[in-house]
Parts: sequence; C-alpha cells; structure tokens
Amino acid sequence: MPQIDRPSHTGELRESGRQQVLETIRAQGAIARIDIARETGMSPATVTAISAELLEAGLIREVQPEAKPTTSKRGRPRVSLALRGDAHKIAGIKVAHASITVLVIDFEGNELVDHDMPLVQARMEPDHLCKAIVTALEQCCRKGGFGLADISGLCVGMAGLVDAPRNFVYWSSSLTSRNVDMGAHLGQHLNCAIFVENDANLVAKAEHLFGKGRDVSDFIVITIEHGVGMGVVIDDEIYRGTRGCGAEFGHTKVQLSGALCQCGQRGCLEAYVGDYALLREARLLSDEASPQSIGQLSAAARDGDPLAGSILERAGRMFAMGLANVINIFDPELIIVSGTHSSMDYLLTEQVIEEMRQSVVQVDAPLPEVVQHSWGQLMWAKGAAAYAVEKVSAQCVRRLVLDAV
Repeated sequence: MPQIDRPSHTGELRESGRQQVLETIRAQGAIARIDIARETGMSPATVTAISAELLEAGLIREVQPEAKPTTSKRGRPRVSLALRGDAHKIAGIKVAHASITVLVIDFEGNELVDHDMPLVQARMEPDHLCKAIVTALEQCCRKGGFGLADISGLCVGMAGLVDAPRNFVYWSSSLTSRNVDMGAHLGQHLNCAIFVENDANLVAKAEHLFGKGRDVSDFIVITIEHGVGMGVVIDDEIYRGTRGCGAEFGHTKVQLSGALCQCGQRGCLEAYVGDYALLREARLLSDEASPQSIGQLSAAARDGDPLAGSILERAGRMFAMGLANVINIFDPELIIVSGTHSSMDYLLTEQVIEEMRQSVVQVDAPLPEVVQHSWGQLMWAKGAAAYAVEKVSAQCVRRLVLDAV
C-alpha cells in the first residue's frame, strides 16, 4: 500500500485531535459531544467541528436517545456519537506452527466471522506463506458472505523478531528466509492496509483490552506454545525496543553452549521450555514410542513416567530462572503466562514459583502476581484485529487531515 504523505505540524495537531475524538468514542461506545469535550479537554466548538468531519467521512454515526415519556426534564435530549461498524471490515491473522487463524471484525470491534486453516508445512518461503495467508483470508471472507475487496486492513501476528513499524521480519520460525519485508510481500497479493507484528505483543494487546491485563498499566505476558515469547506493557503501551526486537524472553540465555534453539543459537530458554524442545528431548531419550504432544507428555508424567517427569521438571527449573530474571529487570505488577493449550501446569507448580521467589532480589514488598491464562488461537487473532483497527483508524484520520490541507 502506498505511503501516506506526512502532514505539517498544524496537520499533526489536527490529526491528534481527530484521533483523540475517535478513540474517545471507541472507548465509550456511545457518547455525547459535550462529554467528549469534557473527556478530552477540547472546547465544545472544536469537538462539534471534528465530529462533523468524522460524520461526513462515514466513520461515526449519530445515535438518537431512547424516548422516555416519563421523564420530567425539559429540553432536547442529547444526541450521542458512536462508531459506524459498517465503515470498515478488519482482519486479524495468527500464523501458528500448524495453522493460520483469521478473525474479521467490523469498525466497532464486533466479531463477524472466524476461520482456522491447517498448515501442511510449519516453515515456508515468504511468498508461499503469503499465499497461504491469502487463502485462509479468502476462506474466512467466503464463510462470512463477503470478499477480499471488502477488507480495509489486516494485521498478521507471527512468532519471531519483528520490526512492526516497518512490517519487517528479521527472523521467524514460520519462515525459511531471514530479513523479509513481509508487508511488501503481502502487498503483492492484497490491496488493503497491511500490518505485521510479533504475536506475543498481540497477545499482550488482547490481554490489555479483553483479558487479565485490563485495568493494569504495567504487566508482562509470557506466551508458551511451539516457542516462547513475551509481550511487555509499560504505562499502558507495548514496549518493542529500538529495532522492534525487545522482550525476546525465549531467546535469553540460560545455559552456555546448551541445547540448540530453533533460532540457530544455543542455550536459549526456549530450547528447554518450548513445545518442540520438550518433545525433541523425549524423542532423543526414549527407547519406546515417544509422546506426540505436550498433553501426552504431561499425562505420562502424571502417570509416574520418570523420563517425562524429569523433562518437565527441568523445564520448570529453567522457567523459574527466567521468571526471576523478568521480575528483577522489569518489576511488573502482573505476569500472565499464556498459551494455546492447557497443559502448562508443570511451569507453574508451587516448586517453580518457590524457586522463582528464591532467585528474585529480596525486598520487603509483595512479588508480582503470576497467573495462567490458556486460550485458543482466536484470541491471538483478536489481538491482531484490535491492533489493525487502531492502525486503520489512524490512517483514516490522517487522510481527513491531508484532504483538508
């Protein structure tokens, strides 16, 4: 998609004001102009002018108050403003190890349709992955009764090192190539706004908007699936780092010259905790048929299998070390351990939490709460859709400002 010219300083102020009004409406669902002025600190006249532009652009609508014949108040009831759900359709996409999950929402954030497409290959060349993403999106749109042309924007969430502002992927376990301009590759197949983000950051956004991170300004999300990821929220904003490669918890080192990680280096935490690492160790050490899933490995450990028990116990020790490091560095209010399967109990046993406590710098204050939140791929896609709708909103506002110059 072509770049949008950067507005002038005056334009930036206008853009900021319009964005503020739009996001206030989004946050409240429906709100009167005078209340927007009170929330934003703008003058009622400014809010009226901005809302007129947003109405003309088809981004918001007026909501007539319900008639209340029993009321004794005089005067005309206040008309509220709400987003126009049919203004745009936005897609959130999660690329996982074995599937691509798509969720399409409207401009208000209402879920319209979702779809999960299995993958034959876990790692692909960029163009092959893009074609798979487009196929999954087409199938989802067909399921919802509309077409690709109806999608205004989408966000693809991927595991790996992602520079979100550039839609650039330095490395991903889903790609056979490094340093991929994923936005440009997808742009060859789709004619809409395209955004690419680290999947753990999108989980953090979903937790912040819909999950256990609601009303928490500083928290950490640690994702456990094929690999290990982390999303960091500081002052209600996702922290990405200078290159977009910050918070790579799974690739922090826990063992010199240790186990081989899928990133190509050795001794990463992920190489002891990620799904592939645990199943790999089970295959290497077992003389019999090895478990094919983490659920099977966990079940074997519960049934008293000493090999399965030792694999999960070591994973727990490594994870405790990682948790302690996270607390020592960030000191968050909350840590959410999140994943697509429910077999994560071995990482949050009382022994693991106690080892974490022993490794944290001791002060006379409570440690951050560590909670578990297991969910399916749809919530990852929901975070991607929420990110995309924010970005599409910003682009719509910017176009308004440029058209007014």
